[in-house]
Amino acid sequence: MGTIYLGFVASLIAGMGTAVGALPILFTTKLTKRWQGILLGLGGGVMLAATTFSLIIPGTEAAIDLGYSQQQAALIISIGIILGAGFLWLIHNNFPHEHFFKGQEGKITENWQRIWLFVLAITLHNFPEGLAVGVGFGDGNVSHGLPLAVGIGLQNMPEGLVVALALRELDYSVAFAFGISLLTGLVEPIGGLVGAGVVSFGQAFLPWGMAAAAGAMLFVIVDEIIPEIDHQSIAQEGTLGIMGGFVAMMFLDIAFG
Repeated sequence: MGTIYLGFVASLIAGMGTAVGALPILFTTKLTKRWQGILLGLGGGVMLAATTFSLIIPGTEAAIDLGYSQQQAALIISIGIILGAGFLWLIHNNFPHEHFFKGQEGKITENWQRIWLFVLAITLHNFPEGLAVGVGFGDGNVSHGLPLAVGIGLQNMPEGLVVALALRELDYSVAFAFGISLLTGLVEPIGGLVGAGVVSFGQAFLPWGMAAAAGAMLFVIVDEIIPEIDHQSIAQEGTLGIMGGFVAMMFLDIAFG
């Protein structure tokens, strides 16, 4: 129960980063394309570094500690990444949702209002982040999960701002835009409960859980963040953001992990 509690609380705090990031909508309703690219890139860079330094490498070490050879550990991590990405791919193809820049995906019905399609897209984005934080605390070692939770929380801040500003541009009120940003962040503790709950059943599940969470996050980066940066023709700004986010998350993990 201690592991599950840690995973839930850490993913809840990380999820609240979306609300913190949305606070500037109290003062502005515009964000230039240049800054949108940088902020989206920052989020992608943090997630990319987190998959490597907070999930794949610790997952490999956990598999080796369980007695697997390096080759067996590599196979477990590879299969886990594919399973995590495949699971998110199935959800994306079967649940209707709409991105702010890419448009509609999944099976769309006329009864769905656009705002709920947006909410579903954000939910699909945030769940694997919460899952990753929960899994990060799977061995009960705070030093392993803390950098990941801090990094995801920082990543959520620009994401929350972009979401809130996009809703304001669709003529929704400040209160509604802020509320949606807050609620989408609250999806993460659900993912945190799932991740921490699964690995708490036994350490044998830890490398699989870390690999699956890494695969899900990689899917989000490749399927959503990079195409959104390209769609707005802000690739250079997005690249700078990705590099900055990657270095920041790498520093957190090496310095405090």
